[in-house]
Amino acid sequence: MFLASALKPLALVSTLALSALGVLGQKYQRARFAFHLSLYITTLGALSVWGVLVSVLASVAGQRLNINYYVARSFYYVCHPLVGIPFDVEGEEHLQSLLVARDGKPQSAVLIGNHQSFLDILYLGRIFPKRAAIMAKQELKWAPLLGQYMSLSGAVFVNRKNRKDAVRTVEKAGEDMKKKGISLWIFPEGTRSLTSESTLLPFKKGAFHLAVQAQVPIVAVVCENYHRLFDGRSRMERGRLRIRVLPPISTHGLTADDVHALCESTRALMLDALADMSAPGAAKRHAELPAATSELARAQAGEDGDALATAVEARAQPDLVDGEARARRPAHGGEAETTDDEMDDDAVLLKRPGA
Repeated sequence: MFLASALKPLALVSTLALSALGVLGQKYQRARFAFHLSLYITTLGALSVWGVLVSVLASVAGQRLNINYYVARSFYYVCHPLVGIPFDVEGEEHLQSLLVARDGKPQSAVLIGNHQSFLDILYLGRIFPKRAAIMAKQELKWAPLLGQYMSLSGAVFVNRKNRKDAVRTVEKAGEDMKKKGISLWIFPEGTRSLTSESTLLPFKKGAFHLAVQAQVPIVAVVCENYHRLFDGRSRMERGRLRIRVLPPISTHGLTADDVHALCESTRALMLDALADMSAPGAAKRHAELPAATSELARAQAGEDGDALATAVEARAQPDLVDGEARARRPAHGGEAETTDDEMDDDAVLLKRPGA
């Protein structure tokens, strides 16, 4: 009774504040930013509560592997009309085909996407497929509502401060991928990179080690640069955005020696798609792709999957300087090759549901 009487004034004040922001937002950009951001955060909080309920119901109904799909779609279809940011998806069939790729049975894959800001949750809501999973850093386990939802949905929380424990968790996830036909989502950049340029941070290699270890394909998802709509500080406008799902990249026959080249070649393909989707004037067109990218692009267009492995192997060949082998520099101004110690830093969105 006391709680209800205390919440009523708060609800009234919040409603009046949002209404005022809505009116002011018709004229002032900062007011629109505050209005849309408030709607976004409020919806995210409400859907976290909904996620806990869905987790319980889906587990009882034997649909635990699809909890993230149901919650993601719920968030998208509630939130995108409120903030006015719908998404058009190209190549969604590449995600849908994973469900029947092995003679009618699910094919596991490593799913990767570019990471611009926390608004990415909205694009994940639109694109997140069935039988896909999330792994999270251990700190999120104690986040109010979100932590409870993730625990109920079977999330595996990785201790990034203990590399051996993190590696064991990822190895177990790789084993479960093949057994249960589960796909895993990872942001390979490892952190957010919201700028006006259509670019990507250098990729960490955890996703690629996992794909090669499990011998499963990589499916790259690219969301166009949305800095013109949302800059994280003073602008959150309405507008339609595009997502492009690239054809699966085979890892058949690849080994740990091929991981670096696979990582850089995949990044190059994603950069090309990102630049192609960018609105005119929103970003610079990137420099010429590496020589092997043309072969990679042909493989992506639907030719034999082994062509992609061949292209990766070609990129893996070292340059020779004064008779000594030297690894190729990453394309597009990327940093030097990263170490395996970074593997657990990029596992921000990845989950292995329980049996």
